[in-house]
Amino acid sequence: MATNPHAMASDDTIVGSIDSTAPSDEYVIADISADGAWLSMQADDAPTLSAWR
Repeated sequence: MATNPHAMASDDTIVGSIDSTAPSDEYVIADISADGAWLSMQADDAPTLSAWR
């Protein structure tokens, strides 16, 4: 496990998606390379993010 919360290993896979199956649309961000590493919020409340390189 990385000690820097912003560090990523080469096998980390971060994805974002809109879940429209909830009562209201939810934006979900998940690290699918780690169990339980996800968060969600109402899509209307999600901030606009710029691409990170």
